[in-house]
This record gives sequence, structure tokens and C-alpha cells, in this order.
Amino acid sequence: MTSTVLSLQSAAVEQARLARYNQRKLVNRIALTLSLAAMAFGLFWLMWILYETFRLGLEGISLATFTEMTPPPNDAGGLANAIYGSFLMVMMATFVGTPIGVMAGIYLAEFDSKGWLASVTRFVNDILLSAPSIVIGLFVYAVVVTRFKSFSGYAGIMALALIVIPVVIRTTENMLQLVPSGLREAAYALGAPKWKVILSITLKSAQSGVITGVLLAVARIAGETAPLLFTALSNQFWTSSLSEPMASLPVTIFKFAMSPYENWQKLAWAGVLIITMAVLGLNILARVLTRSKS
Repeated sequence: MTSTVLSLQSAAVEQARLARYNQRKLVNRIALTLSLAAMAFGLFWLMWILYETFRLGLEGISLATFTEMTPPPNDAGGLANAIYGSFLMVMMATFVGTPIGVMAGIYLAEFDSKGWLASVTRFVNDILLSAPSIVIGLFVYAVVVTRFKSFSGYAGIMALALIVIPVVIRTTENMLQLVPSGLREAAYALGAPKWKVILSITLKSAQSGVITGVLLAVARIAGETAPLLFTALSNQFWTSSLSEPMASLPVTIFKFAMSPYENWQKLAWAGVLIITMAVLGLNILARVLTRSKS
């Protein structure tokens, strides 16, 4: 009698276990199906966007696109001044924002990780990271453009640098925090000063991650339009003076794409293709650096 009761109990327990297993298996299948469907949905639109970008962008790509200035309506021309302006402002903003961001990230990770100044800095940095770029453009417009009564490349560089800085700060701090503390302790045990440990040990160990953050920041500002509309504005002619309004690829794309002229629309799609390939190349480079580090 006792053995019969025990066998019935074990059978009931096994049946309940199988029921729970089948239920978990069903939930797993549903979640996996939904995840794959979401991935396919996103990839579908991404592939469609890239297809249209290449299809329409290649029609406007020619040698003149890279050698001639932006043309008047219904005339031949290119995007040379816009490409040069974007390259110059993006590179200058990177050179301005990267040292500030790296040094601030080093301070947060190595010197004052839990102090009140670090907490305030992280809070302000989070606000800058989440703030719309048009807000930064309006800020620089109010501080620089209205004071000097002129749009300029310097104002555009300042706006883009304010976008670069919080990205580099966050990346640098996170990468330095991933460096094992044993490396620092071993260097201190050998008598190395703190600045030497940071430069030769921690920063060198995290250099690929820091470089990746800088490249991602460059990829972000390369396509920014709103800050440049309020700061650098645009220029139909070639100019290398940063104290004057300067053409940029995103603003030129915006202006040409909204026009009714066919030649401007073709150049707008050509600019979209150029900037897409540039951003794609920077993201691929960042992935390669991260992979080599891991």
C-alpha cells in the first residue's frame, strides 16, 4: 500500500515537472519567435534605407561631386565646399572635445570616483548626452553668434565639440573602470607615481575602448544638422576662414533635399551616400578595434 502511494506521488511530481518544462519551453519559443521577428523587422527597414540610399546616391556621384562647388538651381556643380567644411569642423571639434573628454573621464575614474564633484559632473554629463542637439545649437547661437553678430565655423566647431565631450567622458570612464585594480596595485608596488600609472598602465590598457568612443563620437557629429543651422549656417562658395559662415554636408543635404530642383536633389542623395559611407566606415573601424582588444 505504501509503495503504491509513493509511486503515485512520484508520478504526480514527474507529471507536474513535465508540465512546467513544457510551459517554459513554450514561453521560450514564443520569446525567441518575437525576438527574431523584431530583428527581421528592423533589418528589413535598414536594408531598404541602404538600398534607396545607394540607388539614388550613385546617380549623383561623379568627379564633379568632389571637385566643384555647390551650384545654383538647374546648373552643374558638386559638393566640394560642403565636404571640406564638414571635414574641417568635425576634425576641429574632435581635436577640441577629445582631450577634454579624456581628461574628465580620467578624473572621474582615477581621482574622485565617489566625491560630490564627480557626482555633479556625471549628472551634467548625462544631461548633455540626452539633450537634443538643437538645444546645444541654440545655446551656442545665444552665446557666440548673437554676441559676435555673425555665423561662423568657430561657432559650429563649439557646438559639435559640446556633443563630442559627453560621449568621450562616458566611454573613457567606463573603459578605465574595466581595467583590473591589480595592475594599478602592481605598478604602485614598484614605486611608480600615480600619473605614470595612469598614462602607462590604465590608459594604455583601455586605449582601444577610448579610441572606439572617440570614433563613435565622430560618427555622431558627422551627421548633425540642427547645431550647424544655428551656428555655421551655410556658404555656397569655398571658404577656409572659420570666422565666416561655412558650408557643411548635412546642412547642404537638408537645403537641397527640400528644393524642387532636380540637380539639387541628386546632389542631396549623393551627399547622403557620402555621409552614410563615412559613418559606416567609422562604426566598422570602432568594431574592429573593440574586437582586437577582446
